[in-house]
Amino acid sequence: MTILREHKLSGKKALAVLLDPDKVEQDSLVKLLHRTNDYPIDAFLVGGSLVTDYSHQEVIATIREHSAKPVVLFPGNPLHIDPSADSLLLLSLISGRNPEFLIGQHVIAAPLLKKSGLEILPTGYMLVDSGTQTTVSYISNTTPLPHDKPGVAACTAMAGEMLGLKLIYLDAGSGARRPVSPEMIAAVRSVVDTPIIVGGGINSGEKAYEALKAGADMIVVGNGLEKDPDLLPELSNVVQQLNQSVVQTS
Repeated sequence: MTILREHKLSGKKALAVLLDPDKVEQDSLVKLLHRTNDYPIDAFLVGGSLVTDYSHQEVIATIREHSAKPVVLFPGNPLHIDPSADSLLLLSLISGRNPEFLIGQHVIAAPLLKKSGLEILPTGYMLVDSGTQTTVSYISNTTPLPHDKPGVAACTAMAGEMLGLKLIYLDAGSGARRPVSPEMIAAVRSVVDTPIIVGGGINSGEKAYEALKAGADMIVVGNGLEKDPDLLPELSNVVQQLNQSVVQTS
């Protein structure tokens, strides 16, 4: 994702909206897309841990019709690959010990990805305990990183970067009761140079600000927008204000 690399170098922050094809209705999606023109975001992530409808192509086509922002696949398995997107987060679940999500699913997906023309973004995916079992922890059959163990997260991210992963994604998961802590984000930021994406449980401007100030380069919001449509302008404004301060001090 070029924008993440550019933002990382400049010190700017980014905001992405995660769209789960199973939960998106056409009318509400169009309204959301129009709102992102008024309250800017940087990218759309499309996907989820458990997708049963496989309507990625329709969702992406609607995004293309109403927005020029890049579309990044957030796949749960190889069935979620759609070449009409721009990029794909090739997620390796480095916080767990399930070989299927470390390398197994990737072997199956590799020939499809080779032909897809998608920009492939090798990503160290780290699931963090959010106070409740999430879909991704159940589907992946992995234990999340302890919420209060930033050192464990830092060492995990460091290993992922040493293995050549280009992004680190700290995720509390869909429906998280609490977001990834600023302490954990800061610990990871202190040991890796890769861009850091943070998602799950960011349901207020304050939580967004804390995550970004702690070292996140991009925050991701999904469920929060379904529950509170006014969250979009709040988060967009936080990101814009932080970016404006970077411009003024540079």
